[in-house]
Amino acid sequence: MTANSARGAENGSPADGGAGGVWCDRCGEPVGAGAHETCRAARTLEPPRYCPSCRRRMKVQVLPTGWRATCVEHGALQP
Repeated sequence: MTANSARGAENGSPADGGAGGVWCDRCGEPVGAGAHETCRAARTLEPPRYCPSCRRRMKVQVLPTGWRATCVEHGALQP
């Protein structure tokens, strides 16, 4: 196991099968900092932009069949 995957597992990264993160994956703000109804509504049509575990901006590729998002710290996020 690499250092990056170990850190992802302890942070509960969705890419590592964790329960999720503490950051909104659309706006990057803390999940508990308020209502994110607009973020949830927008996420039905667009991919995540921020890593929910570490709040880093992710590399996002939109494909005809869906999307692919990758955090440099936690790896790929599954749709």
